[in-house]
Amino acid sequence: MVTEIAQIEVKPGMEAEFEAGVAKAAPVFKRAKGCKAMRLERSIEMPQRYRLFVAWETLENHTVDFRGSPDFQEWRGLVGHCFAAPPAVEHVNLAVKGF
Repeated sequence: MVTEIAQIEVKPGMEAEFEAGVAKAAPVFKRAKGCKAMRLERSIEMPQRYRLFVAWETLENHTVDFRGSPDFQEWRGLVGHCFAAPPAVEHVNLAVKGF
């Protein structure tokens, strides 16, 4: 399992529109090959900063299958206009599970 973490800075005043777009995009992620879960978290200290967490079976499910699909274009169409800058994306694996 691979977790994609995308840090997204949203333009001031577009937070509600962005959150609505992410909610609309949930089915896009749900039908994506290898996608197991998706959630969005908002920073308390910096309310225009979000982190999108997406669980993928493999790295390629995100970087090849999803990014090369029409679903990626649909995702970006729903939320891309809200971005203040391109998202910073990284992929991680579980190293330690505490409890």
